[in-house]
Amino acid sequence: MGYSYIETFVYKEGEFYGYSPTEFRALVEKNGMRFLGSMTFYNPVNKSKKEIKDWWNKTILDHKKAGVAYLSTSNNNLKNIKYLSELKIYTDYYNLVGKLCKKAGLQFLFHNHKDEFLEVEGKIIYNYFLENTNPEYVSFQSDLYWMDVAGVKPIDYFNKFPNRFISWHVKDYKELGQSKKIDFEKIFLSAEKAGLKYTIAEVEEYNFPPIISVDLAWQYIYYELLK
Repeated sequence: MGYSYIETFVYKEGEFYGYSPTEFRALVEKNGMRFLGSMTFYNPVNKSKKEIKDWWNKTILDHKKAGVAYLSTSNNNLKNIKYLSELKIYTDYYNLVGKLCKKAGLQFLFHNHKDEFLEVEGKIIYNYFLENTNPEYVSFQSDLYWMDVAGVKPIDYFNKFPNRFISWHVKDYKELGQSKKIDFEKIFLSAEKAGLKYTIAEVEEYNFPPIISVDLAWQYIYYELLK
């Protein structure tokens, strides 16, 4: 098709879809691609700093063996948060993990859904995360679809916080470019301002067999957005 790298969603108990880090890396490279990034999840609530560090140090080691360039995470608990002090627990956590990743030669990214654009004590959560994480340790992965669902404009964030958004999930309500609801071409004009390094195609809803939808996504990104 033309894809040169992949990002995974499942890292569990030291494995990727049942493969060890080195086995999965070999499988991806055998198919002419690179295992570039991994979405990784750990709930820090009620965990000690030592527990957090131990889990992430093991996770980072596994990902180093797998050859990835970055780790990303997201947060599904945001709609339950009522105070900025609770958000600070997370920004301190992201800064800690980001520092561990940087020490190991990896980048750490925060991935958004729609709840990041809710307000806590009059402050938009996403803005709080951007303002209270250290750019040296924490970058952001913009999910363009979820930003549209939330009713915000990615370009506004790219202009206000330049060079923080090094990865994008390019996703649509149908196959990429077919809903006409998101102006991807306009958004991609801000790629340099955002600091974009990694473009990830993601299909939210399959109207064709997955292999066809994934091919359509690549064609749209390559011929329409990267031309």
